[in-house]
Amino acid sequence: MFFRLRYTPGMTQIAILTPDPADPSYDGQWQGVLQRLAEALAPAGIEVAPSAWTAHVEDASGLTGYLLVLPLIVWGYHRDHDRWMQACATWAEAGLTMLNPPSVLGWNSDKSYLGRLADKGIAIPDTIWIDSPTQADVDAAFDRFGTDQLVVKPRVSGGAWKTLRLSRGDALTDAPQGPAMIQPYLPTIETEGETSLLFFGGKLSHVVNKRPAPGEFRVQVQYGGGYTALPEPPAGALALAEATLAAIDEDLLYARIDMAPDADGGWLLMEAEMIEPDFYLGSAPEGGRNFAEAVRARL
Repeated sequence: MFFRLRYTPGMTQIAILTPDPADPSYDGQWQGVLQRLAEALAPAGIEVAPSAWTAHVEDASGLTGYLLVLPLIVWGYHRDHDRWMQACATWAEAGLTMLNPPSVLGWNSDKSYLGRLADKGIAIPDTIWIDSPTQADVDAAFDRFGTDQLVVKPRVSGGAWKTLRLSRGDALTDAPQGPAMIQPYLPTIETEGETSLLFFGGKLSHVVNKRPAPGEFRVQVQYGGGYTALPEPPAGALALAEATLAAIDEDLLYARIDMAPDADGGWLLMEAEMIEPDFYLGSAPEGGRNFAEAVRARL
């Protein structure tokens, strides 16, 4: 797939950060995402120039010429988190016009932010925060939560990477290394799915419900998950999303707020994704016009 890196008269060029070219994990995948973003932005007079985020970890000079830098395809940062945090500091120090801001990209990469949001009154699943999970930690969590199924996940993760679902009595194998979180499994994921509200420029754009394949608990497409556009947010979902954004209180170009219902139907925040969220542009009005307008407004 070919993308013009040359300035086109009448178009405003912005940079979109992409995966490390040395990482084969995403070959043949991120280019399609870039194409969809480019197609959404072109009608607004914006063309995109892809650039690997790993090329700008210590020196941001290669990005300073762009009016705007969007970190929308920085896949793999969770496996190279120390360099990611270094890059965020480099970009902030350079004063890049990057949205979302480098400071947000830093703290949003560690799911401990969910605990801080809970302290501000945002409903999240019951969570144990732990330095490195052991079998004893998992056994104690079953008793503490009074449940027969748990989810163990790294605090720094992406796309359900190293996320485990365990039943009582299961051995903890292939456990996440380093800081992690343990939560009771929500069976409603299988029956009601996870619902995502997409915001551009602080305004709700569209809503997507995601459900796992039979027997699976991960909703991502790589695990067979199915996505359905909803005409409007389910009752109560918008209130949680807006409360979450108010509690975050940052200058955001985009945000994807993921939530799921508990056994009583109350909404719980699963994630507030503000780094490289899938925008589900295939379900967005006019293929992403709201996103393009939000970007244009920042230019």
